[in-house]
Amino acid sequence: MTATPLVQLARPSRPARPPVALTIDGQSCTVEEGTTILQAARSLGKEIPTLCYLETLEPVNACRLCVVEIEGARVLAPACSRAVEGGMKVLTASARVRHSRRLVLELLASSVDLSTAPGLAELIDEYGAQPARFGESAPPSNDGVRDASIPGHHVVAAPGTAATVAQPVKVDNELYVRDYAKCILCYKCVEACGPDHQNTFAIAVAGRGFDARISTEFAVPLPGSACVYCGNCIAVCPTGALMATSEHELRAAGAWKPEVQQTTDTICPYCGVGCTLSLHVQDNVIVKATSPLENDITLGNLCVKGRFGWQFVQPKDAAAGEGRD
Repeated sequence: MTATPLVQLARPSRPARPPVALTIDGQSCTVEEGTTILQAARSLGKEIPTLCYLETLEPVNACRLCVVEIEGARVLAPACSRAVEGGMKVLTASARVRHSRRLVLELLASSVDLSTAPGLAELIDEYGAQPARFGESAPPSNDGVRDASIPGHHVVAAPGTAATVAQPVKVDNELYVRDYAKCILCYKCVEACGPDHQNTFAIAVAGRGFDARISTEFAVPLPGSACVYCGNCIAVCPTGALMATSEHELRAAGAWKPEVQQTTDTICPYCGVGCTLSLHVQDNVIVKATSPLENDITLGNLCVKGRFGWQFVQPKDAAAGEGRD
């Protein structure tokens, strides 16, 4: 008789799902039932651009950049959340799809600062997006104006100017900054702070339409909110709207040099969980700590000590360029 182990050391196996056959851009493939179009496309080596999608988060269909055309369907479908169906015929780069993605990129680039969003400039070039056709950018809002906007009372930008979410950077704590001039409302930070990872619910989407924004409760500063400073919102932000203070200060000084940074993995020393830390080192100084997205323990998440508690390794002013002797 086989003894039942007291502790289960692996995830329980699940029965195999039935296969589903479909074609993507004329290429046949067979995947498990429940697979998304995005996953099926990637299994064929086809890349579909995404912004609000992340493997560890529930899809929220916010950015609409991953839309694809399905034969017989009235509207374009988000590839990140739409499950495959038998006999489905998918087009990932039709003229209609490219037109939709180009418009999404133009609307984003005309209203949001995408200067620290990896890969966005290349996508804008690839799709021939022309955000300048909406006119010069409208003046930025003063601090707190967008936070106080009321649904139904949107102030339209002056004719000939492009509406913008530009506003001053929020610096209200020592660990990370919120630059909502770079926010594309992808909801990733809200999902990571809420039900998908941290379950802190310190931030949510407030307002409606163009005035929608990420906010703490009653727009209070972070120290007065429910935030526990895990920084898991930073880890999922695709545009740099949320950024560790150390990186923000180096970028402001023109000293952020990712091309010369080295990354070393180690284990966080603070507790027995054993989270993997990826330490980003520049000029012999730790400038940032992350955790690999594919790590089974962390899924890219850390606590406040893991993400920000490495300063004891080096002098406080080391991040400003003075390495440890």
